[in-house]
Amino acid sequence: MDFNFILLFIDSIHLQLPDFLSGTGRQTLGSADPMVKGAILTLFGVTAFGVVLNLFNAGVRKKMVDQVKLKRIMKETKGWQKERMAAMRSKDQAKIAELGKKSSYMNKMSMEMMQMNMRPMMITFVPLILIFYLVLPVLFSFTVAVSPISLNVIPGDMFQLTCTAAQALDAEHVCFGKENALYLWAWYFLSSIAFSGMIMRLTKTSMDLS
Repeated sequence: MDFNFILLFIDSIHLQLPDFLSGTGRQTLGSADPMVKGAILTLFGVTAFGVVLNLFNAGVRKKMVDQVKLKRIMKETKGWQKERMAAMRSKDQAKIAELGKKSSYMNKMSMEMMQMNMRPMMITFVPLILIFYLVLPVLFSFTVAVSPISLNVIPGDMFQLTCTAAQALDAEHVCFGKENALYLWAWYFLSSIAFSGMIMRLTKTSMDLS
């Protein structure tokens, strides 16, 4: 399991709010007359916000989470899971029974690990919400760049990263005339993913045990 991906998902939870801010609601984030104009400035501006907010998240996590204890718990639970899977594949009933005695303890450790990772979110959630839904839409336009291909790989309307052909033909839509344009929230999300791993490693908050 990629624990860094889980952390990124937790940090990006403000992108997955209820219906009035998700789906088509996310597509309306932006301004028809933004303060920051021009594709290059917009791309770098949104990316800068993604990097700064990632640094903020990492700083809070580093301050609030005992990284040594967290990695010890991770290593212990991962080792137990690996042994258990090996025993099940080899059908070693004695080993399975022995490891089964530790299941309640391992469940407790997993729960503690989850709580340790969720604790920083109590601090970072409100600032992220305010910046993402109140600051970015004033500074930047609805769409920030045009992709050579559609990035809507997940079926449905809940996770559209780029404008569809139908939206580009709709004169009342923010995507009018801009097929495959990247939404503001989508570029923020993608730039956050791109830099999150690097920032976690630099701040020593990565959950990679290698």
